[in-house]
Amino acid sequence: MTIGTRVKICGITRVDDASQAAAAGADAIGLIFYPRSSRYLGDFGLAREIAAAVGPFVTVTALFVDPEVQWVEETLNQVPVGLLQFHGSESPAFCEQFSRPYIKAIPMKPGLDVQQDIARYASASAVLLDAYSASHAGGTGATFDWDRVPATAAKPIILAGGLTPENVASAVARVKPAAVDVSGGVEAVRAGQQAYGIKDSKKVAAFVRRAKFGEDL
Repeated sequence: MTIGTRVKICGITRVDDASQAAAAGADAIGLIFYPRSSRYLGDFGLAREIAAAVGPFVTVTALFVDPEVQWVEETLNQVPVGLLQFHGSESPAFCEQFSRPYIKAIPMKPGLDVQQDIARYASASAVLLDAYSASHAGGTGATFDWDRVPATAAKPIILAGGLTPENVASAVARVKPAAVDVSGGVEAVRAGQQAYGIKDSKKVAAFVRRAKFGEDL
């Protein structure tokens, strides 16, 4: 098992959730600037407050899906972002143009040559492997076959897709990723329904602890 695996809590929409994620030991948070997402953060003022709440040692990540260049640039002008995350069909050249390190998400489609796709994004800081959906760009809550993750890769691997406090320690032990990424798996349930964008602080704390140190703590 990898000890000290990095953790990103994605889909943050509230200041309190950001500060609680930082207090729990998260290494990064994700703010989603994709209007079709149920966790879309379209208020730049709120985004700035969220970014300020995590302090200087938690990386603020801005997530986009096939955005216009102007939208990324406007976001970067308005919000103190340290890392970009692209979840669409963006080319390496597109991802490279914003003077920020970036992560490229790779949906694990059936038959995908994972190593070839990783090699394509040689300029990425890391690649994020996520469950494939024909209708959703991430955030599906589904897992994929972890045996498809390469044992060695040219870039650090971030594991995503259907992770929860209950399965993350097993995922880390099996895949040994550089980091894990979670959104829906740590969200609150209200009136029997998942509360999109609203994090459960106990789930966040349990997820971070188990991702970093295993089931026994």
